[in-house]
Order: sequence, then structure tokens, then C-alpha cells
Amino acid sequence: MQTTYLPPPSYLTRMADGTVKQLNPFTGSQVWTVPGRANRPLGLPQVDPSPVAPEDLGRLCAFCEQRYLDTPPEKARLVRTGEAGDAGGLVLTGVGADEVYDTTAELRRVPNLFEILSYDYWHTNYGYEMPAAARERQAAYLATSAGREHVLAVLRSRWLASGRSESDWETTPLEDRMAESTSFFAGGHDVIVARRHLVDGATTDDQLASAGTLTPDEHHAYLAFTVDALRELYEANRYAPYVAVFQNWLKPAGASFDHLHKQLVTIDERGVQTELELSRLRANPNLYNEAAVNYAGYHNLVVAENEHAIAFAGFGHRYPTLEVFSKSEQSNPWDHSPAELRAMSDLVHACHAATGARVPTNEEWHHRPRDVDLPMPWRIMLKWRVSTLAGFEGGTKIYLNTIDPWSLRDRVVPRLLELRETGAIATDLAIGSEATCAPSSLRYNGRHDDVVTQTEP
Repeated sequence: MQTTYLPPPSYLTRMADGTVKQLNPFTGSQVWTVPGRANRPLGLPQVDPSPVAPEDLGRLCAFCEQRYLDTPPEKARLVRTGEAGDAGGLVLTGVGADEVYDTTAELRRVPNLFEILSYDYWHTNYGYEMPAAARERQAAYLATSAGREHVLAVLRSRWLASGRSESDWETTPLEDRMAESTSFFAGGHDVIVARRHLVDGATTDDQLASAGTLTPDEHHAYLAFTVDALRELYEANRYAPYVAVFQNWLKPAGASFDHLHKQLVTIDERGVQTELELSRLRANPNLYNEAAVNYAGYHNLVVAENEHAIAFAGFGHRYPTLEVFSKSEQSNPWDHSPAELRAMSDLVHACHAATGARVPTNEEWHHRPRDVDLPMPWRIMLKWRVSTLAGFEGGTKIYLNTIDPWSLRDRVVPRLLELRETGAIATDLAIGSEATCAPSSLRYNGRHDDVVTQTEP
């Protein structure tokens, strides 16, 4: 039977009037960028900053370093042992309520007070039981009066915030109240909290400490600490095929506090995004090279690259998006070598620094679910939440993105060059036209860097 050759789809089309039509290669989403709509200022509007007294710097929100007991009992913390700014240090676990202020945590891993999927969800629907290690930690924490008081105080806060009354709290038997603490020790929704709310030395409340204001070493510690939490959540719950990892920066991006933090959520489905990708990946194992990195390179969208990762201005997204792909042969983030982890961190950090602290941003991690038999590259997306979806998008499912990929590249590359010059980001990054953009540089599917599977000009 004679077959007809079908060329690969065009994910980017520039119309005669300048309109850019985009097609997401993994989800099929249609996105338009219309001339003139990009002339909107980015970031939150400037407001008159308020002075912050030195004694208030550690008490601005529930994630701050003088309010450790406002959160549920922490699972781990990273304590600095090196020079200021490098954040390298010692990971402590099992810190009791009477010990939380003995050290200053550069990073903390704490349970989310309001889980997306609670321990009861897993227990009721799957028969999930509290792991032995979590049960031992709960017993040790509640064995002290300080621990019991802390847990009861946090439980009461959640009780009242959920709309239940103070009188019901007082009349509920202590044993029943304490039973709800199981979610603090065996839950699958964690938060990774950075130390600073404001940058060191801040005098006004607008000097927020974002991911981009960290040093490259601090960001590496932040990312590695999150990867370790990701691994542990998978190990703790055999019923969960996927753990979603994300960071909401600023309230327009969904953050409850303007304090730097990531979230990890154990879920019992792979998610629509992954299912759509898998259907395409089974047909073309080299999909992520051909439809993402190669395509970005051929269209001059790469913003930065290093030995183990590559970043480019994404296409087919509802919001302006920077995509960072790992070149590693390993699909699991926790199986990456130290050098590969550092490479991913340096590029993600550089993209955050170029974005700036005033732009609401979602950071999304995408990695292979553990029940998937195909290799998939680890990639992280930074989405600038600079527009609001409206009736046009809802009615047509065509999304208006105010910044096309080339304009995004042109905003980011000059800023990256400035930041590299000052040493604010990793200095070994190849930026813009410096990047080699070798075809099929992603090694997730066992191919080598010199394999060229597509030759689109």
C-alpha cells in the first residue's frame, strides 16, 4: 500500500498583519498573539512601599522565621553550615517543637495546612496506612508538652478557618481532636519554605525575596531539597502514580503568601497534561527533541544553555512561558547526577532572575510518573501570569497570549547578559546566540547528541 508523507506540523505561524498563531505540540492548545496587545506593562503596579521595622522582618507571614510554630510540625529543615549566600548545610529531621528556634532554617519542609488530597482520602479510598517512620515521628513529637500544645494550636486554627465553631472545638473530645493530627505526619501535600520573606537588609515591604533574588548556590539548595522531598513522597505512598510540584509566586499566580515556597502534592492520577503527552510520545519516542528543543533551536528561541540543560521561549502556552529541559538520560529528578541537578537549577534560577520579583509566576515541574514505561525528560516551566483569561478564551478555546515567543526571547536574553556580567546568575551559561543548540540534545531516550532526526530549516 502506498503511503503519503505528512510533514511535521508548524507550531508557529506569523500572519501578514503580524498576528502569531501558536499550537502546543503536546496539548494541542491554540494560542494567538495579536499585534498591539503586547504593549501592556508587566508585573504588579507600583504602590507606595511601607517601611518595615527590623523587629518585624521575621514576622510578616506564617512562613517567616520567627513564626515557625504557625505551621504544622516540620518534616525537615536545611541549616546553613557554610558561608553566607551558599546555603549549603545540614538537613535536620525530627526537630521537636521545643527545638525549632535552636537553629535558623534556610529551607523548611512542612505539611500544607489545607491538603488537596488529605490522609483520610488515601486511607478511605485505598486503605493507605500511616508508614512506620511517620508513626514514630508523630509519637515522638506528641510525647512532649510543647509538641502537643503546638499541634493543638495548629489544629484549632485549621478548625476555625474551615468554618467550624469555637464551641464545637471546646466540646470535641481531646482524642478526636488529636486524631486529626495524623495528616501532619503522614500527609502527601508538603510545602518547601525559603527563609526570607524580604531580601536581606530590606527596609520596605516591597523588597520581596523571590527565587531570582537567591544566589545560584542558594537556589541549587532549594531545588535539591525539593527533589529529595519528591523522592520521599513517592516512597511513602505506593498508591500514588504522580507527585505534582509547583511554585506560585505572588497572589495573582495563586500564592497565599508573598513568601517564596514550592508545593508538592501526591495525587492518584497522572494528570491530563501527561496523558496527552503520552499519546504522542508512544507514536514518536523522540517527541521532546523534535517538537520542543529542536523546534525552538530552529526558530531562534533558545535563551540559554549549559552542559546538562537548555532553556527556551516556549510556544503554544496560555501565558508567556520559559521552558527548561534537562538533557540527562535519567527521567527521575532524584536520579540526576549532582552536576545535572546544578545545571537545571542554574538555568531555572537565571530565568527567574531575568523575570524579576514583580512578575506573578507559576513554576511547574513535569517529570515521568512512576507507572509510565516510556522515558520522559524532566522539564520545568516558568509561566508569567500577566493576563487574565476571559470570555473569548472560554467560548473558543483559543487563548490570547500577549507576548509571542520571539518577543519573550528579546525581553529575557538582554537581561540574562546583564545578570551574568554582574555575577548574579551562573557565569558558565551560554546565552542567546552563544548557545550551540545541537539537534536532539536531550538524551532521555538513549539517543546521542550527534543524532539528527529532523532537518527543518
